[in-house]
Amino acid sequence: MKLKLKQMLAGVVCIAALAGCSALDRTEPVRTPRTIITSHVTTEQVKEAIINAGQGRDWIMSVAGPGVINATQNIRKHSVTVRINYSEKDYSINYVNSVNLLASGGEIHRSYNHWVNNLDKDIQKRLAIVAATPAK
Repeated sequence: MKLKLKQMLAGVVCIAALAGCSALDRTEPVRTPRTIITSHVTTEQVKEAIINAGQGRDWIMSVAGPGVINATQNIRKHSVTVRINYSEKDYSINYVNSVNLLASGGEIHRSYNHWVNNLDKDIQKRLAIVAATPAK
């Protein structure tokens, strides 16, 4: 009887360890994109590019003040808020807080980095379009 109890206990410990490893595989260091804008655009054009890119990816965008936009992404039971600081020369996407994304010690679920990377790429695309469009 004692042997079976020890085997069951060992099995439970192994399962718990594997489950813990699985959670660790899903986290990565929090990504903080900082992008330098090389084209000639205005601060207002950067603001519009950020808002439009975010809305295109279903982020809830809100202007928090000059040069600052807060953005929230809600997907199923997960939520994240970032602060985007911007000027006509650059912008950065900074993690603020999240729900159900395993955020701890500078690590977060890899989905966060995927969402932020997509947002950054879409902002860059919109800025390239603005820069390529002749002024009226």
